[in-house]
Amino acid sequence: MTGNTSRPVSGARRPWLIVNPRSGGGKARRFRIAERARALGARVFLIDPSRPQDLAAVARRAVDDGADLLGVAGGDGTQALVAEVAAESGLPFLVVPAGTRNHFAMDLGLDRGDPAAALEALTDGVELRVDLGWAGERVFVNNVSFGAYAALVQDPAYREDKIGTIVRILPEFLALHQGPELVVRAGARTVDRPDAVLVSNNPYRVDDPAGLDRRARLDSGLLGVLAARAQTPAETAAGLRSGQLHGLTRLETPEDVVVQADTPEVPVGLDGEAVTLRTPVRCRISPGTLRVWVPRRRQEASPAGRRAAGRTLVQRAAARAERVRHRHTG
Repeated sequence: MTGNTSRPVSGARRPWLIVNPRSGGGKARRFRIAERARALGARVFLIDPSRPQDLAAVARRAVDDGADLLGVAGGDGTQALVAEVAAESGLPFLVVPAGTRNHFAMDLGLDRGDPAAALEALTDGVELRVDLGWAGERVFVNNVSFGAYAALVQDPAYREDKIGTIVRILPEFLALHQGPELVVRAGARTVDRPDAVLVSNNPYRVDDPAGLDRRARLDSGLLGVLAARAQTPAETAAGLRSGQLHGLTRLETPEDVVVQADTPEVPVGLDGEAVTLRTPVRCRISPGTLRVWVPRRRQEASPAGRRAAGRTLVQRAAARAERVRHRHTG
């Protein structure tokens, strides 16, 4: 992540860490996150996968009990729930990337291959001020998706392999998806009847036409908007290869983005979690709201490496779109 200034921090006296032991295929267990956090003085709450739990309420109870830092070891959806409580309480937030993809952690420069390294922020950390996105009354740290993008999140395979599912299904969904009729309004701009909409907490890179890669920064105070109209699989393949999807509207705005529909509710993907929101859905950016503690020593991927990773994902999606084209025309 570029453009964000950091300041040194002293150790938290009463840190709380919420741990999802099943996230990322049991990554928290493999890296002994709970044990390592307790050794550093943190109180740990283990999520019980056998029963539903209100994690926001758990985090608020931790605040009432004197927590001076809230953290999560889990995926992006769990991160967002607790990040909202940290922001409203003015407490610092710790991200431990123990999920499957952990895009938020990636854009913070954290090592997703070694999630326990994030715990170093408790003893040798710096604080970053980052933005939060809101969709109605719900916080998102990455993005909220509508239409074909949101339908992808409903696919049972999505939770186990988010990127693979997007690459496999996105081209066909853009060509064939039917759902609520959407209208997107951002300031003076209106996009009528897009088939897929992605509103992100800070814009994705301009060389990433499908929103599959990274954000250059998390403190611009801007929402990113990608709105795509349906194309044939052949057009999708050609557009993904060239980086210029026809029918794609890309916006960056500090203003609210309102997504209207011809239904009273719409399915959405909120940081990869399938939820339903009442329409119209007003998305907004809250600049510098979240105080994130990260290790002082962390390695961010180089810009060249980020671009290479983005190209690989887009190329995979383009190849899939080409196969879809042959299936429909062969």
